[in-house]
Amino acid sequence: MVKPELVADGFPGQRMLVLPRPQVELALQRPVTRNLLVTDCGYFPHAEHHGWIRTRPIRQLVLILCVRGQGWCEAAEGRFTVKAGQALLLPPALAHSYGADAADPWTVWWAHLDGSSVEDFMRIAALTPTSVVREIPDIYASVALMEEIIRWMERDTTESSLVHASGAAWHLMTSLASSRPSGAGNTQDMVERAAEYLRDHVNRRINVSDLADMAGMSASHFAAVFKKHTGVPAVTYQTQLRMASARGLLDTTNQTVEDVAHAVGYDDSFYFSRQFKKIHGVSPTAYRRHD
Repeated sequence: MVKPELVADGFPGQRMLVLPRPQVELALQRPVTRNLLVTDCGYFPHAEHHGWIRTRPIRQLVLILCVRGQGWCEAAEGRFTVKAGQALLLPPALAHSYGADAADPWTVWWAHLDGSSVEDFMRIAALTPTSVVREIPDIYASVALMEEIIRWMERDTTESSLVHASGAAWHLMTSLASSRPSGAGNTQDMVERAAEYLRDHVNRRINVSDLADMAGMSASHFAAVFKKHTGVPAVTYQTQLRMASARGLLDTTNQTVEDVAHAVGYDDSFYFSRQFKKIHGVSPTAYRRHD
């Protein structure tokens, strides 16, 4: 049964953007955004008690990517469980409710999509009220696109930013619409996608547990599979990527060591220098001096 204590937002560390409705109507009359427009988007980590009850349907398609924990969805057609590595796509004009699992609350990236092409995506994806939960074929790429959508929406709500967000949403929806459920998938492919995600986010420290959750594996299983296919632990792989990027900045820019550290995701420049020396055998200052 739907719980009465569901809360819509207000989670520590959340990100959420809502486009003013007069601006939505204006954007739906413009080229590009009239085809596909992100009207709302966000990121809710460990969203305990999160949920929403819509007895009056909305005209937007609701997209939720679950990357950790699990949740549920209810509609007239039944109740569905949504697990890590799955997407929930709720068609427009469908009364529904959804929420986080009480014992294992989900972490989700979400967006509401409007525009003339939404119906086309639904048709290509064969989306019906009884097939609202889908396996995400490439969870890392999908999360990266959600991050891009939110980044543009956070920047401002100019026409240019809305077009960029629409482009990322288009890419995400084509991926979800044209791919079939992949089940557990091939572990080597999953590791390569995880490695690519690390390469694309070299300026951030990403926890192995987060990568494992997106892959639908336990942290220990993911760590073993990653090391088997790459030869090094995921943490070591990430450190090597960050230090290679730092070496490039030291070679090609005049940035200070502190600025280089920040550029590759280290808040503490002294810790960064120790990590750099472990990899390269010399400190960043010595490396630049003897380049």
